[in-house]
Amino acid sequence: MKKKFLLPFIVLTVVCCTGLFCCQNDSPVTTEANMSYADIAWMLTSAGLVLLMTPGLSFFYGGMVSKKNIISTMLQSFIALGVITILYVFVGFSLCFGESWNGIIGNPLTYFMFRGVDLNVNEALAPTIPMLLFALFQMKFAIITPALITGSFAERVKFNAYLLFICLFSIFIYAPLAHWTWHPEGFLRKLGVLDFAGGTVVHMSAGYAALAGAMILGPRTSFGDNKHLEPANIPYVILGTGMLWFGWFGFNAGSSLGANTTAVLAFSTTMVASAAAMLSWIFFDAVRGKKVSAMEACIGAVVGLVAITPAAGYVTIPHAMFIGFIASIISNLAVHTKNKSKVDDTLDVFPCHGVGGITGMILTGVFAKEVGLYYGQTTTFFYHMLALGLVSVFTFGGSYLLYKLTALIVPLRVSVQDENDGLDFTQHGETYKLKKPVVPEVNPN
Repeated sequence: MKKKFLLPFIVLTVVCCTGLFCCQNDSPVTTEANMSYADIAWMLTSAGLVLLMTPGLSFFYGGMVSKKNIISTMLQSFIALGVITILYVFVGFSLCFGESWNGIIGNPLTYFMFRGVDLNVNEALAPTIPMLLFALFQMKFAIITPALITGSFAERVKFNAYLLFICLFSIFIYAPLAHWTWHPEGFLRKLGVLDFAGGTVVHMSAGYAALAGAMILGPRTSFGDNKHLEPANIPYVILGTGMLWFGWFGFNAGSSLGANTTAVLAFSTTMVASAAAMLSWIFFDAVRGKKVSAMEACIGAVVGLVAITPAAGYVTIPHAMFIGFIASIISNLAVHTKNKSKVDDTLDVFPCHGVGGITGMILTGVFAKEVGLYYGQTTTFFYHMLALGLVSVFTFGGSYLLYKLTALIVPLRVSVQDENDGLDFTQHGETYKLKKPVVPEVNPN
């Protein structure tokens, strides 16, 4: 018996059995007259689309690493569907959207074990859909955020340490950020900071946590020895990008919380920004003498999706095109700069998600209709810059401390031998092999 997984099993048992004592009485639907069934249908669809992004991310990341680490890398994203779902029901949603404590964090008991998360509407959070549907939609954002971090320490992190870290990150980093930004009483929201679908809450937090993780775990054994590690499966990267792009329409357009004109705008800006970013990335590379790469085209598209996320429902189509274009160039240069450093962010999570999220946040303050700097207003832009500094310090510093805490409980990094052998086999006892087709023998007779 492996004792290192005994405690997680006990914790899971306690959490699941707690539900036996927290069952709520079925409350009648008292606000059905206020519901919009069109909004319900769209939000059910959007929640499914956002969920699809996490397996899409696993293909996107998994295709980029070496073949001996493809399964472990994909699992690190996929396992978040299980871990964060349980954690979010237990206490995560309540920390994000429970009764506000001075705009800093939600009361963990407000919606503990989803008590009070029923089929009625909540006028403050989602006035036309059931509270339960709103909670499930928000859950998908909480799931993908820690999964994004995994690309920074791919090919060297211990699986059990990763599980512990994402639980700590979700409680102490993601939940406060979501409360500050999206809760009606959150202090950043009350200041007027705009984050339509998670540029700050999701991508900046994941980006800075990724940077901290890469620094704490240190470089791979193969890093810096001039080895060119071939990606395991570029078609996987293309497939993952397609799933991410498709799911991102739910991510952004679903953040309108209804089937309305804002959803149409967010859907459109998402498409245009990503298209501009993809083309900008490959043409910028080509100008500098590189060949047009399928993988680089995919990275560019994702950077565009990241950058438009905070602005999706607030900016015009032409401004969305510019945001995708300029964010792609900035992230491309950030990747180039990172490659000259000693930081081994394996899959460039910070240069792409972190820098892309920062760029999108700043440009939201510039181009947000009626309140942006472009329209002659300075207040929103000022508070965005203030929030940028605060969130950067909180997410990087907080994540750094959480990695240190995790390391005190369980080693973060696999042994050199395990790393050389590959995490697929050493951590999970599995291997990834493309089997050659069997050609039947031809009987000459």
